[in-house]
Amino acid sequence: MKKGIVYGVGVGPGDPELMTLKAIRLIKETDVIAVPGADAKEAVAYKIAVQNVSELEKKELVPLYMPMIKDRTAIKDHHRRCADTIEAYLEKGVNVVYITLGDPTIYCTFSYLQHLLEADGYTVELVSGISSFCAAAARMNTPLAEWDEQLHIIPAVHMTEADLSYPGNYVLMKSASHIKEVKALLRKSGKSVCAVENCSMPNEKVYRELEEIPDDAGYFSLIIAGEPR
Repeated sequence: MKKGIVYGVGVGPGDPELMTLKAIRLIKETDVIAVPGADAKEAVAYKIAVQNVSELEKKELVPLYMPMIKDRTAIKDHHRRCADTIEAYLEKGVNVVYITLGDPTIYCTFSYLQHLLEADGYTVELVSGISSFCAAAARMNTPLAEWDEQLHIIPAVHMTEADLSYPGNYVLMKSASHIKEVKALLRKSGKSVCAVENCSMPNEKVYRELEEIPDDAGYFSLIIAGEPR
């Protein structure tokens, strides 16, 4: 029997109008939809996609719980269980779409499953979605890079080690958990700063200056820093 294919499909940053036509088509054509989280219908990715694909409510939803914990052994066990769940469908020749917020190639939990699935001999295809930092830059009417400018993308979990002295612009992702340290680092850098919290979602908040960013900014907070234009 021919094995199924798993598709890692990005659904964009939040606004359902930012989903790609390919993402919508694949979700419509596929009967089994894997969703990150313990409750599929509570996942942000599901709530975005269902606004464009009403059929999603009647499809077989497979919740894949991968908690954000520091115990590497425990998280690897979760990844293995989730990969095994997907593989059970693929072995039957059933295709699976895994929907994810933003783009599946940028700090995406699906990447861990992709490595396991490919190592086990299964076919994985990625479908790009609009990334959070591209959507945030557009929201702020701010070009991320012009001419020969460099663009640096840094996850805030490593911000205490970050060097902001390189030329070009910076995207600081997942900043909320270390927001005080991030703000202190940016303050010293003297760079121009703006931020978007929950970009393109109904509860979106925009901060045009460093000091406007609250110390309790939410999980989906993204900072853009660079030389004043």
